[in-house]
Amino acid sequence: MRKARLNRSTTETDIQLALTIEGRGQYEVSTGIRFFDHMLELFARHGAFDLKLKAKGDLDVDQHHTVEDVGIALGEAFHSALGDKRGIMRAGYFVMPMDETLGLAAVDFSGRAAAVVNTQVKTRVVGDLQSELVYDFFEGFARGARANVHIKVLYGRSNHHKIESVFKAFARALRVACSRDKQLATMLPSTKGLL
Repeated sequence: MRKARLNRSTTETDIQLALTIEGRGQYEVSTGIRFFDHMLELFARHGAFDLKLKAKGDLDVDQHHTVEDVGIALGEAFHSALGDKRGIMRAGYFVMPMDETLGLAAVDFSGRAAAVVNTQVKTRVVGDLQSELVYDFFEGFARGARANVHIKVLYGRSNHHKIESVFKAFARALRVACSRDKQLATMLPSTKGLL
C-alpha cells in the first residue's frame, strides 16, 4: 500500500499528516476551520483515501497560511506516496454534479506545478471559510505534488455546492490518476523517462 507521513512546521503553521492512497475513505481532520475540515473529509471519502490531518495555524492573523500550507502538505504527501510513479495512470478527471451545480477537476502528476482554478463563488465567506482561499489550497497542492491541477465550476447557484462539487471532483480525479495501470504495469507514464 502506498502511504506517506509528514510533519510540516513553519512559524505560521504546524501540520501533521498521514495518507494512505489505497484506503477506505476514513478520516480524522482538524484545521480549526470547520467548513475546510468538511471539504477535506469528503475529499478523503470520495477519493477512498485514508487521511489523518491535524493543522494548527495562526488563525488569529488570517486563514490563508493554514489553508495554503495544508494544500502544500497534502500535495507533498501524494508526491511521496506515489514514489517514482511507475505504473500509475498519471492523469485523471471527473465531472461532479452537486444538485444544481456541476464541478470539474482534472489532475496530471506531470512533475510540473500548475494550477488553474475558477470556482465562480460570489461571496467572501462560505461557512467559516474565506472562499478565495480555495484557489490557494489547490495551488498549494499543485506545488507540493508537482502536478497540474485544473478546477472549474461549470455552473451552479449555491456557493456551498460550488466548493463541495470541486472538492469531490478533485478527489475522484486523483483516485483515477493514482490508480495502477495494468497495461503499463511498471512502465513510467512518460516519454521523457522522468516525472
